[in-house]
Amino acid sequence: QHWHIYRKWNEKLFEEMFVAFREGRAEKDPAEFWYKGEVGFFDFYIIPLAKKLADCGVFGVSSDEYLNYAEKNRREWESKGQEVVESMVNKFKKLYPEPIAEDSDKASMAHWKGDLDTVNETTVTVEGTSDGNSSEGHKEIS
Repeated sequence: QHWHIYRKWNEKLFEEMFVAFREGRAEKDPAEFWYKGEVGFFDFYIIPLAKKLADCGVFGVSSDEYLNYAEKNRREWESKGQEVVESMVNKFKKLYPEPIAEDSDKASMAHWKGDLDTVNETTVTVEGTSDGNSSEGHKEIS
């Protein structure tokens, strides 16, 4: 794929992982590993796959084209990737707020736990009898 297509999808994946980190759904900030991770992705997955496709000729003459694009994108990433990551970080820091502080998360969890405790202590009235037959009586559950 052309560089601009690679960059488009690379940025979309980075954004998804950045948001997950900001929202506490991911342990690592992608900004810390993205540049090197992409180099490894090219070196250990994309380029070897493109070479195998070229060797077996499964896509005919297009196989060589795929390999050429993979190698070109790898070189482009090596020269521009750190700037690209910095640009994406700046863009997404503006679009998405800071992560919620850990103390705030704990307070939120305590709030929800308190709601659950209230529900657990509530007496519920259920129509029916203990044998499951319908009746006019009521059974209290606590």
